[in-house]
Amino acid sequence: MSFARSQKGLSMLSWVVVLAVVAFLASTAFKMLPHYFDYMSMDKTISSVGAGGLEDVRTVGDFYRHVGKGMEVNGIRDLDLREAVKVEIVEGQFQVQLSYEKREPLIGNLDLVANFDKEYRLRMP
Repeated sequence: MSFARSQKGLSMLSWVVVLAVVAFLASTAFKMLPHYFDYMSMDKTISSVGAGGLEDVRTVGDFYRHVGKGMEVNGIRDLDLREAVKVEIVEGQFQVQLSYEKREPLIGNLDLVANFDKEYRLRMP
């Protein structure tokens, strides 16, 4: 019985397992976080049209130019704007669908997948 009381902390094997799990989670986070930051930038750029103060965004082409400039400023280069963002004018409002998927290889043929899908109804300035 004294053996169990004298043992303190994790064994070397337990530490290796804990470090492997932490490294796996960190690797996953470092691969996926940039995609979430890009999505948040796109969300902010699209939402800024409805917030007001942008009198030059009156057509669908103007909307795409505005979002394209936002993508350029935020360094979003690996996203096709015309594929990810669909814009229509319905009843005097921009109806915008932001929908795209990002994949990152994880191990072998396993991928991490982030699916972004949001709909906006923004009043025209």
